[in-house]
Amino acid sequence: MGLKLVLTGNYALAYAAKVARVNVVAAYPITPQTSVVEKLAEFIEEGELDAVMIRVESEHSALAACFGAALAGARVFTATSSQGLLYMHEVVHWASRARAPIVMGIVTRTLGPPWNIWPDHTDYMDQRDTGWIMSFAMDNQEAFDLTLQAFKVSEDPRVYLPVMVGIEGFILGHTSMPVEIPEQNLVDEWLGPRRQPYVVDGSEYMAIGNLALPEDTEEFFMDIQNAMEEARKVVVEVEEEYSKITGRPFKGPVECFKCEDAKYVAISMGAWSGDLMESVSQLRDEGYSVGLLRIRYYRPFPGDYIFEKANSTKGVLVFDRAISFGSYGPIFLDTAASFLKHTRKTPYIKNVVAGIGGVNITSDDFSRILKRFVHEVESDGVNVFEWYHKGKVVR
Repeated sequence: MGLKLVLTGNYALAYAAKVARVNVVAAYPITPQTSVVEKLAEFIEEGELDAVMIRVESEHSALAACFGAALAGARVFTATSSQGLLYMHEVVHWASRARAPIVMGIVTRTLGPPWNIWPDHTDYMDQRDTGWIMSFAMDNQEAFDLTLQAFKVSEDPRVYLPVMVGIEGFILGHTSMPVEIPEQNLVDEWLGPRRQPYVVDGSEYMAIGNLALPEDTEEFFMDIQNAMEEARKVVVEVEEEYSKITGRPFKGPVECFKCEDAKYVAISMGAWSGDLMESVSQLRDEGYSVGLLRIRYYRPFPGDYIFEKANSTKGVLVFDRAISFGSYGPIFLDTAASFLKHTRKTPYIKNVVAGIGGVNITSDDFSRILKRFVHEVESDGVNVFEWYHKGKVVR
């Protein structure tokens, strides 16, 4: 048994990086991420973590510093939010193309304009096509667990891709709850030394980011896609190992909550899934056959898991906290495509976009939306898309 501490989500990320014994941290402050790297700076200053803190002038430089350190053989960590994540977006691509194992915490915050410090998933979703493995936590314990597991996933030779772990700013980032931290020697033995595909140490000539012919470039992309497919197995294996050494329950890429016998299934990701669970439990008591599939890994997208659990239902309701303007929410698009991989006779699938800009969605809101969806399916009158705002369907 290790430590049990009351931590904010931001501190949970910092503690995970600490017990992973990162060698280098580089970051630039941005609300609501700042306390992640402030805590790591305290660990380093107090001698609890033997690492180098690189203070940079921007988020672009923060990830560039981590990128260089990772190529040189260091275990690295950074964290950011919102506009800062967009500012480092160019380097986000560089890291995955170079197959550099890096772990980054994303404390989500709405993108401006208008200027807004509250969370949704817009900044996180902007990274979905960058070649990073992407997980997302529902609570602070999961924020710690997913971050620590991210180092093992990222450094697996079948993967060698960077990993980002999302939590919602303020909702998790600045609220506290108990978090269990495994003993350091247990983590050391389980995680092992740093592994990476190559090391840039001056011992041999090596080109990074050189001009490549079209055929070679496409092969880079194909290799990343293959690594993503391998990552589907690796994330499961890593969590199974982690569960054995820590006693933490295995949840998989998608957590099933009362979904085994449900006729209607909701799909969600992030902290508001807790409110949705409360709503599902309440509706079960009222006689509604509803369940929840909570996405824990967004990339690679767990479409096969979702299909397996939801294909026999009458309706699938996908909640998105981001919008692809002119289309639908990103999770809905991935879910619909995943069903079409297996069948042309899908259940009713509907997309609800809500909670943008940090708008609060309560369990009562979820209950109201789920009840209406059940009625729509039963009356064969499902609208594919709606935007739920301030208690009303506005589109």
